[in-house]
Amino acid sequence: METITSWYNTLDPTLRVYWGIAIFASLVFIIQMVLTFIGIGDTDGGDFDMDSGFDTDGNGDTMDTGGAIQLFTVRNFVNFFLGIGWGGVCFSSSIKSPTLLALVALITGCVFVGVFILMFRQLMHLEHNGSFKIREAVGQVADVYLRIPAQRQGEGKVQFSFHGSVQELPAITDGEQIPSGSKARVLDIVGNHTLLVEKA
Repeated sequence: METITSWYNTLDPTLRVYWGIAIFASLVFIIQMVLTFIGIGDTDGGDFDMDSGFDTDGNGDTMDTGGAIQLFTVRNFVNFFLGIGWGGVCFSSSIKSPTLLALVALITGCVFVGVFILMFRQLMHLEHNGSFKIREAVGQVADVYLRIPAQRQGEGKVQFSFHGSVQELPAITDGEQIPSGSKARVLDIVGNHTLLVEKA
């Protein structure tokens, strides 16, 4: 740590600022990516507007991605400063003018935001194409995750495996109560994303 501190203190003040931005933004970026991959990082202020946009006629997918990517988000804010920091660090040896270097760093930040937006658009498109269609649940036998009240007096939840992924959806029944841990067969789709089930 002392060696790193000594190295940092020997840097030009301008370069020290860019290195500081680059290191901090990189750490936050890595944390965001880890959280995203474990399924926690999809809620940072509008990067992904992942509603349960199930389609009742079988033509839609689980993720409603229309207009999902917004410009002013925490993720894009981090990507912008990631570009500024590393742009300043990388171009500092070839650009001696602080003003020109700052301009190039700002442009690099904007490029980073654009690149990451395009990347996430592609990822969302892949998810959109491969996602579960709720109509395909009809006829499936599911595990009752949360108790389903009798006679549509409330919603429970069911889980079932579909194409290697576990789906969890709200469910109602016209019959008797179906307790947790039971099996239920999907009869129909009610509304946009609720399953009508019976005890299997």
